[in-house]
Amino acid sequence: MNSNIVAIVGRPNVGKSTLFNRLAKKRSAIVDYTEGVTRDRKYEEVEWLGKTFTLVDTGGIIIDTDDKIDKMVRYQAEIAIEEADLILFLVDARVGTTDVDIKIANILRKRQNDVMLIANKSDNEKIELEVYDFLQLGFGDAFPVAAAGGRNTGKLLDEVMNRIKPIPVSDDVEDTIKVAIVGKPNVGKSSIVNRLIGEDTAIVSEIPGTTRDSIDSVIRYKKQKITFIDTAGLRRKSKIKYGLEYFSSIRSIHSVKRSDIVILVIDSYEGITNQDQKIADLCARYYRPIIIVYNKWDLIKKDNSTTIQFEKKAREILRFVDYSPIMFVSALTNQRIHKILEMILTIDKESKNRISTSKLNKFLEKVIRKFPPSHSSGKHVKIYYCTQQAVKPPHFIFFMNNAEYMTKRYKRYLHNQLREYFKFTGVTIKLSFRSRKGEGEEDVVFDS
Repeated sequence: MNSNIVAIVGRPNVGKSTLFNRLAKKRSAIVDYTEGVTRDRKYEEVEWLGKTFTLVDTGGIIIDTDDKIDKMVRYQAEIAIEEADLILFLVDARVGTTDVDIKIANILRKRQNDVMLIANKSDNEKIELEVYDFLQLGFGDAFPVAAAGGRNTGKLLDEVMNRIKPIPVSDDVEDTIKVAIVGKPNVGKSSIVNRLIGEDTAIVSEIPGTTRDSIDSVIRYKKQKITFIDTAGLRRKSKIKYGLEYFSSIRSIHSVKRSDIVILVIDSYEGITNQDQKIADLCARYYRPIIIVYNKWDLIKKDNSTTIQFEKKAREILRFVDYSPIMFVSALTNQRIHKILEMILTIDKESKNRISTSKLNKFLEKVIRKFPPSHSSGKHVKIYYCTQQAVKPPHFIFFMNNAEYMTKRYKRYLHNQLREYFKFTGVTIKLSFRSRKGEGEEDVVFDS
């Protein structure tokens, strides 16, 4: 399910990042991409009172430090105005109202009802008496907190939850394959969607999506209902020069989490970018199958080896999703567009595939005989049996004497052998390793 976006804005040195870190610690699961791909945590999913929201720290959105401060804070505020469901306008209780605070307030005025004024560094009741100075900003009483020490941050989260509205979901419970179309701007995502819903298909309905201003297109193809999740998301793009790709990534996270299958659209002429790698990594983390689609294939000068070269390059860069099918299409000429629908049905069928325990144990016997597990310590490693726990994604549990002895190399071996024996075309599969330490002790589970 999607979640609301709550953005922290304010002038420099009011404690935006400190508040972000304080609130983000309420949940240990980080939404960040692979370490080394992004430099810092900029957004995180926060859970409080059974509800979640995506918290955004706008402090690092604008990297060019040569810009004047007025220009910096204006772009930060405009991005928040356009994309956030709730804006936490942070000011410094010790300093009081500044000229920059007033400028930001003027920018935020158009979202008057969606702004919550926060007076940070309110370390005690004496300082709290000074927060009335911020009434001149026009957003009512400032909410006093001390992010560094955690003072009133729990109450702040309570108030945030009271202010954000639940994201509506469709009442349509009919079985559908939810497909997210993701990728960098201008790679042809919308063109591909338009082709898919216009060729050999019949539009069933259009329902509000769970991202702001998006529409999910619902079609039927070969009696199967398919919902294409619109990831266009960003509004008034021409009026925001900074931060677009950043917020686009946040929207992509929500789309991936909602989806059953992800279509990653790549510009054939530009090739795979850093952002494409981030999206692919995100899909792998959430066990979402990916169809890698090179669009604008009509623009590429080709010979007999061009396709092979592109595939080889893609497998090298996106080796962590090397099971993903690769397709070469042109939304402009409609080249091979219909094959995307066929691949969607194939992956959906494979993701629902269930293997009996008896077949899995015959498989396990063969692969262990071929290459038995071992550990560098020399300790005995024994796998007793395997069973499939779930589908979408197919989830296999291996029961063994001690799961801590299972090496990454052998996990990869089992993963590859499962694919070789049972195919699972284009589907992510999940492996868990369970051991029992002793009588009365709980199982220990390690996921792969």
